[in-house]
Amino acid sequence: MKVALDVSAVPPRLAGAGRYIAELARRLPSTGVATTLVTRRDDVTRWREWSPGAHLVPVVPVARVPRLAYEAWVLGTSAAARAADVWHGPHYTMPHRGSTPTVVTIHDLTFFTNPEWHERSKVAFFRRAITYSARHARVLISVSDFTARQLDEFVPDHAPVVVAPHGVDLERFSSDSSRDDELLRAHGLATGVPYVFFLGTMEPRKGLDTLLEAYGELAREDEIVELWLAGQPGWGLKEFDVVLANHPASSRIRRLGFVDEAVLPALLRQSRVVAYPSRGEGFGLPVLEALACGAMVVTTSDTVMAEVADGTATLVTAGDARALAHALEAALRSGGDERGRRASAARSRAERFTWGSSLAQHLVAYDLALQGQ
Repeated sequence: MKVALDVSAVPPRLAGAGRYIAELARRLPSTGVATTLVTRRDDVTRWREWSPGAHLVPVVPVARVPRLAYEAWVLGTSAAARAADVWHGPHYTMPHRGSTPTVVTIHDLTFFTNPEWHERSKVAFFRRAITYSARHARVLISVSDFTARQLDEFVPDHAPVVVAPHGVDLERFSSDSSRDDELLRAHGLATGVPYVFFLGTMEPRKGLDTLLEAYGELAREDEIVELWLAGQPGWGLKEFDVVLANHPASSRIRRLGFVDEAVLPALLRQSRVVAYPSRGEGFGLPVLEALACGAMVVTTSDTVMAEVADGTATLVTAGDARALAHALEAALRSGGDERGRRASAARSRAERFTWGSSLAQHLVAYDLALQGQ
């Protein structure tokens, strides 16, 4: 089978959907699939290093608007598309022209459920793109059962859906802490400091407002614990920056920015608790990565993160700062025996999510798309 995978939307720094696409691109050639990566014109070196077994076609414009227009009206009839048995659009969108059987990944439906979580321009675009892809692709890939259920609700006349949950690198994200202090020091980070850790793109839906309020309660009772925030800036941070600047414990809040992949597992392992108070996601990969490291996790109920954790994380209502503060405080006070039990359960749960199993479901989707010819 020959699959053309469009990786042109992947930013230089991998997070969330970008991480998923990169892992798929790296691993697909090892399954025996002849893999073509369709990249931006300036993005060849990264993908050649990342996926040496793939064939690269660097034809997509660099700027966002020309890139999207090129995908819609040119890529579907390109030589790369015509040579492929299946075209895979891994980020909601697909070509509007062309005859190659197409598979599209739908990550979440928050553009429909909660448009206020996104920039207005993106809401209009992705609502149209998701609706078009859902109705015109041969097969859809959903990253969770949660998203699949929402597809039924918002685009009921959609193509067949294959659920392919994300995986986690169980070797890299492990409970082995033997080099953690060395890694933290090498990246200019303190060791032996008790901290609450957040990982994710900094944007409104992540619940950072709730986290800052909850940490304010914690900091009044605990004069040592810090809050470490890791992740690249997204949008809508103006209010967050004001709150952070005026926070009563601002001197103990560290914005780490985008952290190097090498030190990320150590940051998860060495935290006293990982807080992921997001209001909604398609999957919530940071929660899975934290569980794989055996970290104690507090996240939000009635979300896909609750499904992923399946009883191995503490759940609180999204937006409830007091409940979040109490949950974080309980985790901070937990003893060694309880932490050990929680770590073992978390790791066991994470082991059910591998990139290998995710890839297997992608192959099912590709086969299904071919059968529909």
